[in-house]
Amino acid sequence: MSRTDPSAASVATPTPEAPVTPVRLLSPGDETQKPPARPRIGGFHVCSPEKATRYAGAVLDLRSDPIALTAALVDIPSESRHEARIADEVEAALRAQTSGFEIIRDGDAVLARTRLGRPTRVLLAGHLDTVPAAGNLPSRRTTEAEGDVLHGCGTVDMKSGDAVFLHLAATIAEPAHDLTCVFYDCEEIDAAANGLNRIERNLPDWLVADLAILGEPTGGFIEAGCQGTLRVVVTAGGTRAHSARSWLGDNAIHKLGAVLDRLATYRPRSVDIDGCVYREGLSAVRIDGGVAGNVIPDAASVTVNFRFAPDRSPEQALTHVREVFDGLDVAIEQTDVAAGALPGLTAPAAAALVAAADGQVRAKYGWTDVSRFAARGVPAVNYGPGDPNLAHCVDERVPVSQISAVTDLLRRFLVG
Repeated sequence: MSRTDPSAASVATPTPEAPVTPVRLLSPGDETQKPPARPRIGGFHVCSPEKATRYAGAVLDLRSDPIALTAALVDIPSESRHEARIADEVEAALRAQTSGFEIIRDGDAVLARTRLGRPTRVLLAGHLDTVPAAGNLPSRRTTEAEGDVLHGCGTVDMKSGDAVFLHLAATIAEPAHDLTCVFYDCEEIDAAANGLNRIERNLPDWLVADLAILGEPTGGFIEAGCQGTLRVVVTAGGTRAHSARSWLGDNAIHKLGAVLDRLATYRPRSVDIDGCVYREGLSAVRIDGGVAGNVIPDAASVTVNFRFAPDRSPEQALTHVREVFDGLDVAIEQTDVAAGALPGLTAPAAAALVAAADGQVRAKYGWTDVSRFAARGVPAVNYGPGDPNLAHCVDERVPVSQISAVTDLLRRFLVG
């Protein structure tokens, strides 16, 4: 299907006079209020501005304070694979409350972009899904030692970041950069289900940009790039025997002692890339072995996770792990790998963002979707409100001051 098919994409028109009217909350199990299925053309949902689906129980006012918008998003449950409701709300709000955006729906992802002819394009990306709620919905606001705090599933990961992006899309009239907003599904589950994979297949041109900013929680710091991750299973073999006659066997579990010794004495490398220091780590994360309480085991294994700096390729990372265990009587099998992402802070758009942040930049520890953009040649950073250590916690919470601070900085950067 043509990417310019008017039936699949349209430009939203501003309706500033339209009131935001609260509607009745949707009761759990109320099947009578489910919306009709949207028609599809070429695999994409079609939803005209005047017929955008509205669910009872949620009204997103994109021009409101982003703190209030965060709370409204949090109050729409959106566990992975159940993002239809929040995607409908986001789509409807973007169509009704923004101007100059081409808007399209791909599954439970909502995409919007301007075509203003600016010399650079900035992509704002955030996932709409959360982990399963843990009795922490609806949102609530309290006053803590650090000030006003918003609690609830997704406040940190990452509906506060989504709220910032939606608010800026609706309130910046003359951006210095063309903007693309990508709100996608299924980030919190296995990588194969991630909505960005589907978007890359269906709409690759929508992921082209000079800089991608992912609203993952960073505590208000710009976190550049990300580590790569590699998992291997290191297996030792032996000879099975009765434990009463252990000398007749060869204990595979004992052989793992040498593997654990190598890990215990491993000295991780730290590397400075564009002013960001990435520290590597090589860790045992699982041990398997044993047959029965009276049997000398003939096989045992340890699963090892290597978090490597983004200046290594996955192939180089695997070579390094093999070197660590060189000389041991073991077999090494790779079970999972994902490349890291270089910070890319020397790119002009990224450098401008760093300048707007007064140089408050640090390396990202862990793997995020910035790697997907880096693999496409797009410099990408993580930047959003919230402490990542509180993501997925029962008491997930974000200081509201961070939501305001991130909004203000990104506004300065995007306006220029």
